[in-house]
Parts: sequence; structure tokens; C-alpha cells
Amino acid sequence: MMEKKDPVVSIVTPVYNVEKFIEETMDSVRAQTFEDWEMLLVEDGCKDNTVGVIEGYLERTGEERIRLIRMEQNGGAAKARNRGVMEARGQYLTYLDADDLWEPQKLERELAFLRERDAAFVFTGYEFADENGKGLGKIVRVPETIDYKEALKNTTIFTSTVMFDLSKLSKEELMMPVMKSEDTALWWRVLRGGVIAHGLDENLVKYRRAGKSLSSNKLEAIRRIWNLYRKAEGMSIPSSALNFVFWAVRAVKRRI
Repeated sequence: MMEKKDPVVSIVTPVYNVEKFIEETMDSVRAQTFEDWEMLLVEDGCKDNTVGVIEGYLERTGEERIRLIRMEQNGGAAKARNRGVMEARGQYLTYLDADDLWEPQKLERELAFLRERDAAFVFTGYEFADENGKGLGKIVRVPETIDYKEALKNTTIFTSTVMFDLSKLSKEELMMPVMKSEDTALWWRVLRGGVIAHGLDENLVKYRRAGKSLSSNKLEAIRRIWNLYRKAEGMSIPSSALNFVFWAVRAVKRRI
């Protein structure tokens, strides 16, 4: 019997009370033109029927590339993602939030881009979508590259668009801190170490805004970014304020 080889790409998805969306998200992964992947669904103490929906889907489709991992108790998105990262078997690591959607060529196009650039960290453009996953026509364009200083002013790197090369960055380096906006805190930490993030300016992801109260609540977003500047990065008040102004302008532009 031939030994089963590891997948090329690992997809980490934290799962919490998403019974309404998770099937469509899994469908978007199974529709990928690049097929050598595994999807790690890290269930984080759901209180609805999300687990039943996933189990029914896997039984119905016979999809062996999707694995359901159960956390012992609810710990939040950062801990769930970190558990998925530690169990990932692929050379390339991606994230997909449980209510977001990928275009069919997302993995194929992004992996080719990463290899072409010989990059450790890449990300793509995306489109805002409504609760039904329908694109709203508001597409976020991304720059060719982002370094640490630029990232402090521009939080355009969206979690469901990211891909890392685990031959260039270790899993330990990719552990998300347990705090609000843990994903942005991770990007900054990686970039602070000298890595350059490369942007593929193609719309390959739909960012479903419904139910994402943290992202839609402007006051909360302001608190989170300020907390990142002051606590995660240890920046002075003047430096934090300067970067905040640039961040605010770009954040508004992305949403109008």
C-alpha cells in the first residue's frame, strides 16, 4: 500500500457558530482548480448546529481532504488558528474564515505568484460581499509589496487572502497572539522581522461582512488599532497617532 503523501497547501479555518455559512465556504474550497490541499476546520466550542452541518456535509460528499478538529473549549480565533497551524501538513499555509468565499482560481493563482516571487508571505485583493455571499462591487486593490513601516499605516492585508511558505517561516513564527486583531498583529510581527509581503492585485476572495461586528463597529476598530500600536508594537503616542491617521484614511477608502 502506497504511503499517503502530504498535501501541498493547508487551509486553516476557525469554526464558531457558522451553520448558516460553512457549507458554502467548503464548497468554494472544493471548487478550487488547484486540488492538492487539506482544509482544517478547527471547531471552537460551537453552540449551534455547525458541527452537525459539517459532519453531514463530509458524509454526503465523501470529502477526505477536509478534517474536523475539535478544541476542548472555546478559546477564540487565535487559539483555533494556532491549533490548525500546528496540525497543518502542507508546505504552504493559508487561512480562510468560515463565512468567506474563495474564487475557484484562488489557490492556483496565489501559489504560482508566491513561487514566481520566491516569497515567504503573499496576499491578494478581495471584494466585499453581502450576507448571501454576493459581491457588492467594492473591490480592495492591493499594493505590489508591503514592508513593516507601510503595514503600520495600511491594514489592507485580509486574513482570507494570505499564504505563507512554511519552508521559509516556521510554525512557531506564525503563532497568532491571543488579542483582538490577532491576524494584523501577526502580519506586523512577521514583517518586523524583515520579511516583505507581496501583493497579488487580483480579486480572488469574497469577504462576507454580515455578522462581523468587530470589523463593522468603527469605534471598536479604532480601539483595536490603537491597542496594536501601543501594546503589540510598543509605539509612543506621537508615532501611534501618526500611523493612525494614515490607517484611518485608507480604512475609509476601502469601505466607500
